[in-house]
Amino acid sequence: MEGTVIVADDDRTIRTVLSQALTRAGARVRSTGTVSTLWRWIEEGEGDCVVTDVMMPDGDALDILPAIKRKRPDLPVIVMSAQNTVMTAIRATEVGAYEYVPKPFDLREVLSQVNKALNRQRRLYQPQEEEAAAAARAEDSQKLPLIGRSPAMQEVYRIMARLMITDLGVMIAGESGTGKELVARALHNFGQRKGGQFVAINMASIPPDMIETELFGTAATPGPDGAGKFEQAGGGTLFLDEVGDMPLDAQTRLLRVLQDGKFTRVGGRETLTADARIIAATHQDLRALVNEGKFREDLFYRLNIVPVRLPPLRDRLDDIPDLARHFLRQAEAEGLPRHLISKEALEILRKEQWPGNVRELENLMRRLAVLCPDEIISATVVEQEIKARPSSSGAPQPDQGQRLGQAIEVHLKRYFDLHGDSLPPSGLYERILKEVELPLIALSLSATRGNQVKTADLLGINRNTLRKKIQELDISVTRGKKMM
Repeated sequence: MEGTVIVADDDRTIRTVLSQALTRAGARVRSTGTVSTLWRWIEEGEGDCVVTDVMMPDGDALDILPAIKRKRPDLPVIVMSAQNTVMTAIRATEVGAYEYVPKPFDLREVLSQVNKALNRQRRLYQPQEEEAAAAARAEDSQKLPLIGRSPAMQEVYRIMARLMITDLGVMIAGESGTGKELVARALHNFGQRKGGQFVAINMASIPPDMIETELFGTAATPGPDGAGKFEQAGGGTLFLDEVGDMPLDAQTRLLRVLQDGKFTRVGGRETLTADARIIAATHQDLRALVNEGKFREDLFYRLNIVPVRLPPLRDRLDDIPDLARHFLRQAEAEGLPRHLISKEALEILRKEQWPGNVRELENLMRRLAVLCPDEIISATVVEQEIKARPSSSGAPQPDQGQRLGQAIEVHLKRYFDLHGDSLPPSGLYERILKEVELPLIALSLSATRGNQVKTADLLGINRNTLRKKIQELDISVTRGKKMM
């Protein structure tokens, strides 16, 4: 590692650790704990790379970053911050940071970034207009588009920050309830097309024969009333949610539009220009669908230019306290009573598995905001509400990683222990089969959003058999929505 690195941080320990590590790696180091000294050294032409904290006693390093970029546009500035929200990452990118590293940082990662900055000539991001950046920050300072400080979310923020200043297509993958539309809206609201419309369409909720009309409009209805989503999103962003549910013929036409940038309304002749940034999302494995012949490979690569994978809530449990408090504040802003939540209650929330991810947590917090009579939500109240959730059967919960057979064994043992010698004369076999069959089919339908063809394929049974089971078990089917 060759070159001089300026380290700016008001924490003496951090300065020492970075200085020693960089020196061992071969770099020359100058360190300071103030913004004023940092700026003076930069004016004097010192340093080949800067590693700086955001908040220091005499100012905010991000406030002087635009001036640094004007004075020395080729000087890479690596920004570190303990205020590691998505807004910090966005702000750092807006004002021209070379890289953003959240605290606590991985020393090897910082050294790697410095090494890249010193040894490779890079194209640097151009800073946004200061007034526009300030307006965007003021507009969204009270409502962050995403919540979470976990390492998993930091990686998402970093990718998002780099995507803000591009028009590239994005594919957002993640389980249901992880916040895919929130990410898409944030990319639009803080991106180059924020002046246009954000238009969303959920492929799973539209009958297959209507998807092309929804996307491209119909010539049978002239004027704006016949416009499809592509026209409505002109100059803005088109969000294709659950794109894996598109039928193949609609996939073919979408691919043609993405290749040519032109389209016509269904039944029409007039050629229109497709001027929308495309952001797609799915909870499915599109590569697997490609291998199965259910999704076009060429369309996959057109949409998957930049992949963004959202972590499930079980992989970011440390974010639960921030999320829970955020949802309670949202509920209060909407007119519900003010609530706080105890540390013990938060610890209970952290121990849950959350198959419905952030959406499930949000729904629970809203219920608590409505139902809890006390200002402080206690651990007892949270426990009661979790047990009363529709997904909770009241039976003993199996340990994490426990196999289905072991879970059923626990259930049956409890059943026999309760009844002792007074067991019912018959019918237990059929009853147990029904208790397993009902949630299996219901949850499979929920996972496929009510698509019975996909559900039958998933279960490996005949479609007629599935219809019969749905009737026998009295299962409600709603196309396009999660049902449990």
